[in-house]
Amino acid sequence: MNLLIGNIGHLSVIVAFAAALVAAYGYFQATRGRALGNDDASWLRVARGAFFVHGLAVFSVIGCLFNIIQAHRYEYYYAWSHSSNHLPVEYMISCFWEGQEGSFLLWIFWHVVLGLFIMRFNRKWEAPVMAVFSGVQLFLVSMILGIVLGDVKIGSSPFILLRDFLTDLPVFKLNPDFVPKDGTGLNALLQNYWMVIHPPTLFLGFALTLVPFAFAIAGLWKRELTAWVKPALPWTLIGGGVLGIGVVMGAYWAYETLNFGGYWNWDPVENAVYIPWLVLVASLHGMVLWQKRRTGLRTSFALVIATFVLILYATFLTRSGVLGNASVHSFTDLGLSGQLFIYMAVFSVLAIGLLVYRWKEIPISEKELTLYNPELWVFVGATVLCLGAFQVLFTTSIPVYNSFMGLIGIKTNVALPADQIAHYSKAQLWMGVFVALLSGVAQIMWWQRNDKTTLVNSLTAPTLLTLLGTALVVLLVRYNGLTITPAYVVLTLAGLFGVLANFGTIFTLLRRGVRLSGGAVAHLGIALMLLGILASSGYSNIISRNVSGLLYSREFDESLNRDNVLLWRNETTKMQNYDLTYTGQFFDVPGVPGYVDKQFLFRTDDEYTALARAPIVAGDKTYYKTGDTVAILPENTYYRINYKERETGKEFSLYPRAQVNDEMGEGGLLASPAVKQFWTHDIYSHVSSVLDPRKEKQWSEEKDHVLAVGDTIFLNDYFAVFRAIEPAHETAGLNLQKGDLALQADMIVHGEKRQYHVHPVFLVRNRLVGRVPDEVDDLGVRLSLTNIDPVAGKFTFAVSTTQKDYVILKAMEKPFINLLWSGTLLMTFGFGLSVWQRGRKGGSPAVADAPAAPAQAAKPQPVA
Repeated sequence: MNLLIGNIGHLSVIVAFAAALVAAYGYFQATRGRALGNDDASWLRVARGAFFVHGLAVFSVIGCLFNIIQAHRYEYYYAWSHSSNHLPVEYMISCFWEGQEGSFLLWIFWHVVLGLFIMRFNRKWEAPVMAVFSGVQLFLVSMILGIVLGDVKIGSSPFILLRDFLTDLPVFKLNPDFVPKDGTGLNALLQNYWMVIHPPTLFLGFALTLVPFAFAIAGLWKRELTAWVKPALPWTLIGGGVLGIGVVMGAYWAYETLNFGGYWNWDPVENAVYIPWLVLVASLHGMVLWQKRRTGLRTSFALVIATFVLILYATFLTRSGVLGNASVHSFTDLGLSGQLFIYMAVFSVLAIGLLVYRWKEIPISEKELTLYNPELWVFVGATVLCLGAFQVLFTTSIPVYNSFMGLIGIKTNVALPADQIAHYSKAQLWMGVFVALLSGVAQIMWWQRNDKTTLVNSLTAPTLLTLLGTALVVLLVRYNGLTITPAYVVLTLAGLFGVLANFGTIFTLLRRGVRLSGGAVAHLGIALMLLGILASSGYSNIISRNVSGLLYSREFDESLNRDNVLLWRNETTKMQNYDLTYTGQFFDVPGVPGYVDKQFLFRTDDEYTALARAPIVAGDKTYYKTGDTVAILPENTYYRINYKERETGKEFSLYPRAQVNDEMGEGGLLASPAVKQFWTHDIYSHVSSVLDPRKEKQWSEEKDHVLAVGDTIFLNDYFAVFRAIEPAHETAGLNLQKGDLALQADMIVHGEKRQYHVHPVFLVRNRLVGRVPDEVDDLGVRLSLTNIDPVAGKFTFAVSTTQKDYVILKAMEKPFINLLWSGTLLMTFGFGLSVWQRGRKGGSPAVADAPAAPAQAAKPQPVA
């Protein structure tokens, strides 16, 4: 057992906690009773030094935790419960943040990085802002402190020993130093490259929401009620872009990994991230209004504070265990729910209390807004975003409401909606309609002097083009035999208007020599996302309908029998415009591109190794020769499905993944889709049922055949030719020794479309006879060489059969889903463009601006 690394890690957590406490107190004393920027130098040095120590301690904790994972130190519960010996290196990184403690540590790490940026680039605001930062770090580090004071547990340590966590296991009573040889491994759904980059992006987004919050609190604290917006606005832009891309990364992971056929399932944990992002974007618009038009400052304060409070609430939802029965991927309760609630309550009460205290001092605009003021429409857009966030928040919080009422002795049974997807989607799509329309109108109005004439002239072209485009879409939809509801007509109209209006704004600005508007680009991306969601979700088409007239199984539900196609191995089956052929099972072999046919591998007693039965070749390179030992990843089986389009003859192959896993409930099939992307649509396929590889095959009673070399036998619908008898090779895993006699038959089995070489083995060792049968999975045939008569030249073969291999496949066509992903990229580019433009204008080197109006912000000038 290596206890040193854990002791160093735990000590580093304690140092990080103490240093955060000193930093928070030092920064507070440095700025207390002083004007902004006129800080006490001695306290400031103490605070800075403490924060640097805090950062070094956090890096030490991260290094120690990575070490126990990478070095497979299974004496620690965190390493044992999240990693395993055969986990690829890239997924060991995912192990780091799979657990609660690791995800908190990731969040703490990003706060350290952002704090260092603020110390370097925002010296004037450093003391009050970093006082808030250090206070937040103090609470976050307490979540991984892992100490017990009396009956009170403070935090959950990632360095707890396995024997201290699983104290009731008998093995530790017999041997306290027992260390498992292997860990339980990483959740199969998280073994995806998106899980390597998605959590760091998402937690960076979480961390970035603290920056405008800290500036807002500092502004209220120091009575700098207007000055805080300028330094906070660029950080808000970065936060909106990063958190948005983090949310969409999660959606794409779901699309590529889960098999529910979409990218957003309105799971409460998904909602807990989506809600603060909507409010963050709304706060961004409020800050832009104040920065450029001197209106909406109170709204900005309220929304910035609400964003951070909602981040804390999301943390409480996902880590307190309150969603245990409502969400499929929330964390379990580690006994920290009370601590999480205190954390949320402290910052919520302090922030809201300070805002209320200063409310009357916050400047308000005396300007009366009319229909011709773009500020009005930006404000309305922010309101729509907040209403959309509230709708999701209200429903997601039902389990919290029930739990709270239970704590005060009132039993409630308020239930979540039966169809949550429909419940959320109805309201959220209409929110998308208003956002698309308002973004187009506001962008047009933002860049010109508005009156009735100019506004009508500006809106005429995009409106007419939108009407024509919507009419064309309706005609095309009906021409293809589909229906379109009035609601979808309105949604299409809104999306097209958002695209055309924002594209028109971009074109006009470029034509007039004005810099490109990052806001218009971001809004254009959001409008494209709306159209992509409408097309891919509203017109997703199941192309694997069962037209055979057969019921696959009475044990299957109706949808599985109706919406799936049965594919026998190496038999071609028609599916709409495609001919499909299931050609076998494949494994992922580290170091070999693509996948390796399972028939080329002879499994050994070690499930993670196999012997190459033939050269393993990819492209022009041979990776393994016959007889080589091959490292494999056996958890997942990939089923190769060949698609051939009948009209064009074009072919492609998909490899949907499946894993038989008891943790997935009855049936135990964990299936991930394979996606073929085209410009206009995706083909999305996943297996719904396979032969359970854990179960022994049910073979028929063996039939003996006595053959001589050159003889032919019939095997059901096939025939086989006995070609030769030859020395056996090591590829069968025989572990041949001196004195062994090993012979193998060379049989050629003629299937429907190809020939198969079969090599049953006859082995004599120490006067004992052993037989190693060989199978043809494609045909469901097994042959054994059971006896040899060398005098007569006769050989006895035992033949048995089993059910042929098959998969039941579901395939869907997702039209124009690329609009969603390309819209996401455009949105992110728009945020990034605004950041870059603000940097060019002399803002913070780390940050930049939102879409800007002309130079005289209070009185917008027409661009001529």
